[in-house]
Amino acid sequence: MWLYLAVLVGLYYLLRWYQERQVVSHLQDKFVFITGCDSGFGNLLARQLDLRGLRVLAACLTEQGAEQLRNQTSDRLETVILDVTKTESITAATEWVKERVGNRGLWGLVNNAGVFHPHGYTEWLKIEAYMDTLKVNLIGLIEVTLSMLPLVRRAQGRIVNVSSILGRIAFFGGVYSSTKYGVEAFSDILRRELQHFGVKISIIEPGYFRTGMSDLQKSSEAAKQVWKEVPVHIKESYGQKFFDTCAPGIRGSPSTNGREIGTRKS
Repeated sequence: MWLYLAVLVGLYYLLRWYQERQVVSHLQDKFVFITGCDSGFGNLLARQLDLRGLRVLAACLTEQGAEQLRNQTSDRLETVILDVTKTESITAATEWVKERVGNRGLWGLVNNAGVFHPHGYTEWLKIEAYMDTLKVNLIGLIEVTLSMLPLVRRAQGRIVNVSSILGRIAFFGGVYSSTKYGVEAFSDILRRELQHFGVKISIIEPGYFRTGMSDLQKSSEAAKQVWKEVPVHIKESYGQKFFDTCAPGIRGSPSTNGREIGTRKS
């Protein structure tokens, strides 16, 4: 019995060793398109993949962010301006990618662009905060994916969607968590539907990282601004004492995706 167990354990570690030894060849011929590269995870990923020799196509929301990224990377990396909330911007970016990848297709698509709504209880937020967050985190991600999908399918590539731990356990940020649950569901369905074409789908669920979101001064100001704009009848229901008591917890709650309050990284 112990011999069989030892053999199974040995086979398990042999399999792990074999899998870890697998590497992707010809990286210099593979294109990866990343959204949200002005800063944060997208910016870091673009720089890391560039160092590894991949052909990085980095989408930034601002020209300033694009210029800063180009100054930090090799000539292989190219940038494009993209607002994931606008169909015409997504269409233009897709055509731009087509011109560069040609018949090789797109080996990787990383949907990283996202926004975190201002700190506050669900009832305190304006409907605009809900709509803006949905447009960036979920609708924009879906539209970018559908627009780029033919290119990914041609290369039998992979799609990586940046979700959040709040897409698995919703304990804070009502609308944000809702969008990330949507990302999880969309990714899971897409994974099953694209298996036939050899396309891989992955979800990344970041936890709490030290970024601009950790700036207590900014988060405190954002929480106060949200409370200031809460309708009187709602404010009276909660009371100033409730806000004063809960505000420190609201300000210190983790974003879980490393993005600054109210700043869209598209």
